[in-house]
Amino acid sequence: MNTYLTYLIIIISIIVIGYIISIFNRLIQLKNNIKKSSANIDVLLKQRSDEVPNLVEIVKGYMKHEKQTLLDLTKIRTQLTTSQTINKKAQLSGEMSSTLKTIFAVAENYPKLQANENFLSLQKRLSELEDQIADRREFYNDSVTNYNTRITIFPDTLIAKMFKYQEELLFVASDQEKKNVKVQRK
Repeated sequence: MNTYLTYLIIIISIIVIGYIISIFNRLIQLKNNIKKSSANIDVLLKQRSDEVPNLVEIVKGYMKHEKQTLLDLTKIRTQLTTSQTINKKAQLSGEMSSTLKTIFAVAENYPKLQANENFLSLQKRLSELEDQIADRREFYNDSVTNYNTRITIFPDTLIAKMFKYQEELLFVASDQEKKNVKVQRK
């Protein structure tokens, strides 16, 4: 009888340890998805930032009255390339998106600029990047939501607490991004 009990304890122990390992591995997988999706956003933010000097160069000859907007865009670009936290990146990304929208909206006041093929091509490229960034943000938020859910449900929460896993923050639109762009005709 002792032999059966010993085997039963061993089998139950193996099942429990296997289950704990599978929970741990799943949490690692979810955490890595967050890192991957964050890195994918960074790639697109970098691509967009790399296009900003081209935009400023094309636009500055036409938009003499929008000098401050161009300076703001350059400043945001510099800050974005050095920011480290997801919250700061989200805030600066929103500011850049809003500033780009302003530039494109104000460009309507400059017919020669609107006819410039380089400007139109760059405008299209930046618009495509904005769409891709939005898609990557959605994937990031899905990854964070899945991870946050897993670390708060039982029994995963026990393993998560044991390894000090904490909730991750979602990539939320900044107040700047939520504002409508106001264009004043000259």
